[in-house]
Amino acid sequence: MYSELFTLHASLLKALAHPRRLEIVQLLQEQELPVTDIHTMLDLPQANISQHLSILREAGVVESRKDGKQIYYRMSSPKIVEACDLLREVLIEHHQDSTLAATLRFSMKDLLPITHDPVCHMRVSPKTASFHHHYNGEEYYFCASGCYQKFKQEPETYV
Repeated sequence: MYSELFTLHASLLKALAHPRRLEIVQLLQEQELPVTDIHTMLDLPQANISQHLSILREAGVVESRKDGKQIYYRMSSPKIVEACDLLREVLIEHHQDSTLAATLRFSMKDLLPITHDPVCHMRVSPKTASFHHHYNGEEYYFCASGCYQKFKQEPETYV
């Protein structure tokens, strides 16, 4: 019985054990998104996005629904997001003297959605953002790497 449970647990962790899939979880933590938006936000080839989403779906991390030609994805359980948040807290504790940990520590008011990704306009906060960037004396927060890279290439377009 425990062997089967540990095997299932390992399968779930294996599905989450990729930076891009963790970014997808981050994007879907508070909303449902169509594949086209996920593709834009991550700036990965469509085939890669589909492969990552398939792995997450097979592991039960995300669920999908079809609306016309669009396929929408959402988290299957808020507990998965909570588990990822707990793991992030463990990483902060383990790296408490690093710049990364200092960046990830925010007061309660900073945990609320306070801004929008300047590229795709998704609502983000310091806690929900996957990336942030300091530009012209301002801090900008991004939903995923694709938006972050686009901003870094042409920040004047989005400011």
